[in-house]
Amino acid sequence: MTAIAPHGANPSAGARGTGHPGSGLITFAGVLLVLLGALNALDGIAAIARSHVFIGDAHYVFGDLRAWGWAILALAVVQLAAAYGVLVTRAQWARWTGVVVLGLNAFAQMAFAPSYPLWSVTLLAIDVIGIYALTAHGGPGQPEPPLPPAAPAAPRAEGGSQSTPGA
Repeated sequence: MTAIAPHGANPSAGARGTGHPGSGLITFAGVLLVLLGALNALDGIAAIARSHVFIGDAHYVFGDLRAWGWAILALAVVQLAAAYGVLVTRAQWARWTGVVVLGLNAFAQMAFAPSYPLWSVTLLAIDVIGIYALTAHGGPGQPEPPLPPAAPAAPRAEGGSQSTPGA
């Protein structure tokens, strides 16, 4: 008789049954890249259009609201491309591109903070979580964990007769 393993009995299975530990963390990072890419695209478009959701008299170290809008929009496009690579192709280049673009976005959000402080700090925190999720897994060079040992087979009775219960 075959026994059915309980939910979570094979922790090395990962997401979509890939068999790689940490693949769920990579999926989480890819979803964060999609979320940040979408939010940054909206922010960039709003800043380019000089929307009234931003602080009007903000002073920037360099550039103006429209310039930072273009920078944030460009980062959004790269974030969405990296998210595709992380989620669909699971390519190593996409993970490292994601790390770089999230780091650049963290700095851009610090520079964009005069126009929308609380939102910029929130996106900066999500950037840091995404960097952790992309880097904590390791990579394909990590050895797979060993499989648990198989249960020993029950000893068979030797001799010609088998006793049956109740007989």
